[in-house]
Amino acid sequence: MANAASGMAVDDECKLKFSELKTKRNYRYIIFKIEAQKVVVENVGSPEESYEDFSAALPADECRYSVFDFDFTTEENCQKSKIFFIAWSPETARVRMKMVYASSKDRFKRELDGIQVELQATDPSEMSFDIIKSRAL
Repeated sequence: MANAASGMAVDDECKLKFSELKTKRNYRYIIFKIEAQKVVVENVGSPEESYEDFSAALPADECRYSVFDFDFTTEENCQKSKIFFIAWSPETARVRMKMVYASSKDRFKRELDGIQVELQATDPSEMSFDIIKSRAL
């Protein structure tokens, strides 16, 4: 199932872990990386982990795809959750890496059925907790 534009395959574990996050809520977040022309799972966070734990798990100078299960309470006091897809592409990452991640993003995102909000971030301030919260409401 390679993408003709970028030649990128998606490891079955990516879809499996995402499905578990979505249906069983086994994880708070999943971080994916491209390795040898394939998107693979790099890291998963337990349901107890916080958004700060997730942010700290992203490398400072390499691109990653990630999903984060954000729990929040609405103004009507309802417990809700939204699954965020975050494309992390820091300014300090190599240009080639940024191009590969950018060209593969839409194809990879289509593999993960159930994403509710997408965010593109090049700097930690662009994916701060306040921004996540405002996008969820």
